Amino acid sequence: MPELLVIWGPLLLAAAHIVVFTAWTVWISFTASTLMPANEFVGLRNYSSVLATRNWKIAFDNLFVFGGGFVAFTMLTGLLLAILIDQRIRGENVLRSIFLYPMAVSFVVTGVVWSWLLNPGMGIQKLVNDFGWAGFRFDWIVDREMAIWTIVLAGVWQAAGFAMALLLAGLRSVEPDLIKAAQIDGAGPVRMYTRVILPTLWPIMVAVLVILLQMAITTFDLVRALTGGGPGIATQLPALVVYDFMFQRGQIGRGAAAAVLMFLILLGVLVPHALFKYARKRRAADA
Repeated sequence: MPELLVIWGPLLLAAAHIVVFTAWTVWISFTASTLMPANEFVGLRNYSSVLATRNWKIAFDNLFVFGGGFVAFTMLTGLLLAILIDQRIRGENVLRSIFLYPMAVSFVVTGVVWSWLLNPGMGIQKLVNDFGWAGFRFDWIVDREMAIWTIVLAGVWQAAGFAMALLLAGLRSVEPDLIKAAQIDGAGPVRMYTRVILPTLWPIMVAVLVILLQMAITTFDLVRALTGGGPGIATQLPALVVYDFMFQRGQIGRGAAAAVLMFLILLGVLVPHALFKYARKRRAADA
């Protein structure tokens, strides 16, 4: 009994904290709150105001670009690294630690370091120019069209090791008999992975996909440290719009509305995944 109290006490407290403050944020989003919370109900006015702003439109478009690029390149890089390590190569433990190391670094540190590397006056471009290649340009961070891809680049560097670890666990869990049967049938390494091994990993791939989508939707500190949302507002994401309304403009109601819109986008990822898991359990129980 004391053990249950130790476990369930913090869990219930955390659940209550999440539910209460989520409900409070939803309520604030329907009020005329500015610098201080207010109880004047204004309906959907805050939502329509947020959706009409140029900041939100750019942030929403950027979310698709960043989310798509981040998820696709992270999964591809993680899968390639997992396949590489799955070959039982020498120094596997060292390589696995190196690839996982970026996940131990905060997104703020990642953003700051990559902002130095991508700065045309002090980073990669300057280094290559100093070696004599005067025409080399790598100034994405100050280019409105390419700046969003600097965030993708830094995000993939940090999260690829995480994807690798999950996918490697999946590769190592494939039934040896399945692999031996494919080898007996004459399947080569490429065909072995594309036709036999990878199709068995789709549940893990779905889980990795959902986790990465959550990371993309809620990304704030990486963008804040790397580009600050700039040049101008070219790399704005929804989390930065929430921060801008709440802490820079002092419009709590609109900031709460933007936060609720972010939450709805997140639910658009979590609810299908929950339904997917439920359907799998039902099929497994009926089998």
